[in-house]
Amino acid sequence: MILTARGIDVVAEASDGAEAVAAAVLHRPDVALLDIRMPGTDGLEAARRILAQVPGCRVIMLTTFDLDHYVYAALSAGASGFLLKDVTSAHLAAAVRLVDTGDALLAPSITRRLVERFAAGAPRPAPGADGPALHRDLAPLTPREAEVLALLGRGLSNTELARELTLSESTVKTHVARIFAKLNLRDRAQAVVLAYETGLVAPGGAD
Repeated sequence: MILTARGIDVVAEASDGAEAVAAAVLHRPDVALLDIRMPGTDGLEAARRILAQVPGCRVIMLTTFDLDHYVYAALSAGASGFLLKDVTSAHLAAAVRLVDTGDALLAPSITRRLVERFAAGAPRPAPGADGPALHRDLAPLTPREAEVLALLGRGLSNTELARELTLSESTVKTHVARIFAKLNLRDRAQAVVLAYETGLVAPGGAD
């Protein structure tokens, strides 16, 4: 699919992961679209290298339901979101604009289905170490902020958070911003990963 949309310029295309990394380093794009499966260097490794070598670049991974066990790994690699390969051009353009503003492309329904299902296979602290790890990673948060982070980990949007906690959306946004600042998180994608890795949210625990 070739992306053509007003206000979006395609600065380079690549046929494999190594070319994608080289193109990103050369052209310094704001957003990179990467297929998880690419010849040679795969999309996950390409994402890690691009994010390390091109500060400020944000990555969207393309996947299919047949490959959705890679979603957690993609988020852990630093991707700002993921899309299915059959996404429309209009949706793809909207996604690029979204992550370019600093948000993450984590549709709540997709997040719950994919991350909940496969996070169980991701590295997590041993049972005996859950307490210390949880305390160390989340100690800066207030009880309310920890509650908000847990709901973020379940994939809830700001609107859903506001409804769940009986708060205004502006208050929810303030809590989310403080969580990101305290834990040095870039976006909601990293918040989801952290919520699982600290044990704040358990796979299968969402509705």
